Amino acid sequence: MSKPQFSMRPATVADVPTILELIKALATYERAPDEVVATEAGLAQVLFGKKPAAEVLLAFENERAVGFALFFHNFSTWLGRPGLYLEDLFVRPEDRGKGYGRALLVELAKIARDRGCGRLEWAVLDWNEPAIKFYRKLGAKPMHEWTVFRLTGDEIGQLADSSN
Repeated sequence: MSKPQFSMRPATVADVPTILELIKALATYERAPDEVVATEAGLAQVLFGKKPAAEVLLAFENERAVGFALFFHNFSTWLGRPGLYLEDLFVRPEDRGKGYGRALLVELAKIARDRGCGRLEWAVLDWNEPAIKFYRKLGAKPMHEWTVFRLTGDEIGQLADSSN
């Protein structure tokens, strides 16, 4: 039997169904399968419309999608430079241990370097020990002094409608 062929490439609008499938697989892994409300039409618009909000790298074993990285630019005021924020990195559980996650991160590091980014950063769930070990092995450091805050739908609306 021949060795599986690994490849990776930027996603195109034709890949939206695959992207949504991988997002749903990630949500299942993160114990929140019912929280995905993304749709193919919505993803096509925000990823490939007039003003794309993010980019996606897809990883393949032969012709089968095995993982993805979804990322976008952020900005460091202290560095005065853009950064890359990795929103999601996912490799299907059955395809882990083959170097695909590392390959996606290496490609993101190349993109960050080539675009003059001062940082490549992401968040990880506290309970996801395999991911934390994986990231530490790559040389990534946790930011212990920082806490992530978030507003969502209703909270965004309430704040937006509040008086100064």
